[in-house]
Amino acid sequence: MERKVAIVTGGSRGIGQAIAVKLSEAGYDLVLNYRSREDEALAVKKVLEEKGGVCEIVQADVSKFDDAKKLVQFAKKTFGRIDVLVNNAGITKDALLPMMKEADFDAVIDVNLKGTFNCMKHAMRVMMKQKSGVIINISSVIGLMGNIGQTNYAASKAGVIAMMKSLAKEGGSFGIRANAIAPGFIQSRMTDNLPEEIKEEMLKAIPLKAFGQPEDVANLVKFLASDDARYITGQVINVDGGMVM
Repeated sequence: MERKVAIVTGGSRGIGQAIAVKLSEAGYDLVLNYRSREDEALAVKKVLEEKGGVCEIVQADVSKFDDAKKLVQFAKKTFGRIDVLVNNAGITKDALLPMMKEADFDAVIDVNLKGTFNCMKHAMRVMMKQKSGVIINISSVIGLMGNIGQTNYAASKAGVIAMMKSLAKEGGSFGIRANAIAPGFIQSRMTDNLPEEIKEEMLKAIPLKAFGQPEDVANLVKFLASDDARYITGQVINVDGGMVM
């Protein structure tokens, strides 16, 4: 396959790392974004390069308009084009609504929602000139169903779905596709550290009776980015073991 170029935000660990690995294996040159964990980003870069991939890392806080612009401009200047943007960067600051601090609401919206807007806006300009491109927003089942203690997170993840749908309508005539993925409970450092009784309670809500793996999300990103998904746009696809069914 002819090598294409993909930007993955929040790509230094977890789902973002799995996405970066999967796209690199599929022949994409990677621009891997991180905010603060340079050591982890460098470790991912090393893994990809050892497998013959091409990866550049860029420090940027995507919640800042100019940082997101810098990220996109770096990708364009370095590789000449941008074929795929995966908006994966996200944070949580959980609390019941009466106790939620305004600063914690703002922080989650700034990174998860505005950060996605910032990256889409800058990448869209490049993709419109190319007359091609794919944007994939990593949302969450929480954006579809809500969750106790996650008003801010739910709002941000519902927002990235709504933005994706609008972008899909705007970008279609330019050959730009946009979709969203809504992961459920994906195995991570957080889930590994949960007490067994909490895990058992969570699993009761999942028909497949297992947590997902980061690779489950990455496999779908690879498909949606490819020409095999050329007629799919404006969609939200759950990777949740049937939890929201």
